[in-house]
Amino acid sequence: MKKLITKLYTRRDEGATAVEYGLIIALIAAVIVAVVGLLGTEIQQAFNTVYNAVKS
Repeated sequence: MKKLITKLYTRRDEGATAVEYGLIIALIAAVIVAVVGLLGTEIQQAFNTVYNAVKS
């Protein structure tokens, strides 16, 4: 009986860990999307400046 309870608890813990990792990955992805959205035009302008300098 004790082994069964231990086995069931371990399964729940592993599932919770997977969910936690999923939430962390989702949060990191949201931050990356927000940063790219905020800095996207500035990055594009920087690349255009470099492109025009090389082109000349």
